[in-house]
Amino acid sequence: MTINQTDESTSKVSLRLWPGVAALVVLFLARFVIPVVAPDLAIYSLIYGGIFGVLAFIVWWAFFSRAPWFERMGALVLMIVALIATPRILHKSVATGMMGMMYFFYAIPGLVLAFVAWAVATRRLALWPRRAAMVATILLACGVWALFRTEGITGDGASQFAWRWSATPEERLLAQTSEQPAVPPSAPAVAETPREQLVTKAGDKPAAPAVGETPKEQLVTKADGKSAALPLAPAAETHTEWPGFRRPNRDGIIHGVRIKTDWSASPPVKMWRRPIGPGWSSFAVRGDLLYTQEQRGDDEVVACYNVTSGKLVWRHRDAARFWEANAGAGPRATPTVSGNRVYTFGATGIVNSLDARNGSLFWSRNVVSDTNTKVPDWGFASSPLVVGDVVIVAAAGALAAYDVATGNPRWFGPTGGWGYSSPQLSTIDGVAQIILLNGNGVISVAPADGKLLWKHEWPGDGILQPAVISGGDVLIGYGTGYGSGWGIGMRRVAVTHGPGGWKVEERWTSNALKPYFNDFVVHKGYAFGFDGSILTCIDLKDGKRKWKGGRYGHGQVVLLPDQDLMLVLSEEGELALVGANPDQFTELARFPAIEGKTWNHPVLVGDVLLVRNSQEMGAFRLALAGH
Repeated sequence: MTINQTDESTSKVSLRLWPGVAALVVLFLARFVIPVVAPDLAIYSLIYGGIFGVLAFIVWWAFFSRAPWFERMGALVLMIVALIATPRILHKSVATGMMGMMYFFYAIPGLVLAFVAWAVATRRLALWPRRAAMVATILLACGVWALFRTEGITGDGASQFAWRWSATPEERLLAQTSEQPAVPPSAPAVAETPREQLVTKAGDKPAAPAVGETPKEQLVTKADGKSAALPLAPAAETHTEWPGFRRPNRDGIIHGVRIKTDWSASPPVKMWRRPIGPGWSSFAVRGDLLYTQEQRGDDEVVACYNVTSGKLVWRHRDAARFWEANAGAGPRATPTVSGNRVYTFGATGIVNSLDARNGSLFWSRNVVSDTNTKVPDWGFASSPLVVGDVVIVAAAGALAAYDVATGNPRWFGPTGGWGYSSPQLSTIDGVAQIILLNGNGVISVAPADGKLLWKHEWPGDGILQPAVISGGDVLIGYGTGYGSGWGIGMRRVAVTHGPGGWKVEERWTSNALKPYFNDFVVHKGYAFGFDGSILTCIDLKDGKRKWKGGRYGHGQVVLLPDQDLMLVLSEEGELALVGANPDQFTELARFPAIEGKTWNHPVLVGDVLLVRNSQEMGAFRLALAGH
């Protein structure tokens, strides 16, 4: 066939359809089948299989379809224009974030399917009706995406679609009757000092204090609409069962608890379940009170609930809202309880010190203005760390420390460019230090002044908590990309301290375990975590894999070392008990807990298990061994 053939003569020739059907099959196998049956190959299938399928489709239509030349070129041009123009009418959740890029991974297979179906259905029609149907098919195949929104993505990058006009879980929650706190927030008995309200909606940036000037406390609106400075000293320390993110050492290890593992005979017993505002916060627990963070409309909320009943005790609100298309709205960090105070870090940069008893505000800061940083793409996700008389947060890979009593800045650590990990207190060679994983690698600073002690460069996503293991070695996990299909893996570095200062050396690097945003646990010389969406065990001596098994999506895990047992919370809100031993993967029990995408870390205090996601939270009582 030559280019100068007329449309009239070509239109009389039957379309050659089988190459188009074959290209469609390749595209759908790469996009929908291989990622399910072979998760380790998912990212390669999506990229290379998708590219091959699209190129095969284009080659078929442009050179082997027997369609009129004008029809061939016109269809390809119209497809390109429609794909580029459609994002202008899409819902913001589909047009932005990762979905803004993934849109083409969804739209192009649908467009190819619709086009091949058009070619088959209209092959016997006259020329102009067939062309009219072709134009309508292309426009509808692209424009249909304007009918949808997403509620974010899964850990593997798959969008969770809903009708554009349907109410979100947050909107349904806000439409319910407003729940009144059992303890209305009230200020401690000191004189209030009205000042300018400095922390407002996300995007409003308070002015940074002048160089050499002692910064004033920055305030937020309380529940009663007032602003107040409450520079009180912290109350005396009381026992806190679970002080914050992944327990005091931020390692997810729970000593002193043994539970029954036969859940067919002694299943978890639901204490309560209740809806909650969106957010990826976990819990801090003190006595019969739990603390978490959530989004309620235009307010970022710190909430205290009763552990036994699930009833609201108090609620503190900040006029701030963070949202991005991948994970949705709400705070990303977990509160920290120390003494009678609870410290929180919001997704837009608000650091609060609140009375743990009633939620009244002691002081508030804004990290964005204090450190001259921008809110990162996924929001601030660092959970506060209290060390002595300072509270420390990580602002997109850079550390900031505030006086626990006044909120005045004490020091700012070295910048890391980006990152979503939380600072943690560790001791290496007898030296207490703050360790942080950021986008450049892992750093260690002195708690007193934030000065750099040592660092190890290994660029990655800076999400996970590092682990200090035997001999002062540090275990780092990096997984880059959805599902860690192109992830980096794990690295063990030796950290030593001598007369010449600190020395850091790499022991090994392994891709046998590639955690993405799901923290790992360490037990008896082995690391257990998620390689993509599959639970995996590696040997800490050399990084070699011992086993891989059990699909829990991109879930979270805590360790009960007294029983060589892991408690897994799957990405779908299902609980599982898995043996923490290197011999083989062994699942002991499963139990459905909550529904919906669950990225939040579980908490186990005594026999009470607390779980939540962006829609609901619940408490379950586990049967203890020996009872």
